[in-house]
Amino acid sequence: MAGGMHPGRSGRSLGERAARSGVQPAADRAPEPLRPAAGRRAEGRGRHCWVHDPPGAPGVWPGLLVEWRQAEGGWLGRVTYAVAGPQGPLLVEGWVPAALLEQR
Repeated sequence: MAGGMHPGRSGRSLGERAARSGVQPAADRAPEPLRPAAGRRAEGRGRHCWVHDPPGAPGVWPGLLVEWRQAEGGWLGRVTYAVAGPQGPLLVEGWVPAALLEQR
């Protein structure tokens, strides 16, 4: 059913509504890298992010940033993210370089 589950609403498809929203598709925008806030630690809340090409899982995956730490090579974010597995999605948790994280 075009336009969603409720007949008589807008009548426009999800694709048409997205196109009219003014938000550019991700491929057309430069990624906004996540940066740790100076002197702040995680406050018990996660932050949505995209994880780009994590080890062993090429591609872009939805994630949740839960903590930052500084290492010799720069900042690392502790993230959980879901990747496609042979029998469905797999949840991965680990420290990822900040350069691989994009603000969602």
